[in-house]
Amino acid sequence: MIETFAALSDPHRFRIVELLRSGPRAVNDIGERLRLHQPQVSKHLRVLKEAGLVDVQPRAQQRLYELRAQPLRELHEWLERYHQLWDARFEAMDELLEELQQEEKPHGRSKK
Repeated sequence: MIETFAALSDPHRFRIVELLRSGPRAVNDIGERLRLHQPQVSKHLRVLKEAGLVDVQPRAQQRLYELRAQPLRELHEWLERYHQLWDARFEAMDELLEELQQEEKPHGRSKK
């Protein structure tokens, strides 16, 4: 999990992952679309590969990089636990606010 966060923390690597969502791409295509030089793209793809976020498929003279779903699923599941925790806390806060609003009503305050 930490490797996934570390790999995605770099804006260029994050943009590469976003680009690969639409399907496999060659290094040169990634570089052109993101306006990065080939050595930069290769460096970032190596980090993403080491983190398990991408696979490489050799095709003729090219290497196509594609996303691996499993690490992203694991990240989603991990984040979902926190999402549920915060939802529960916000619900409790909503209940408290409703309670406080109900307590204010009986004091006879009139609205003008």
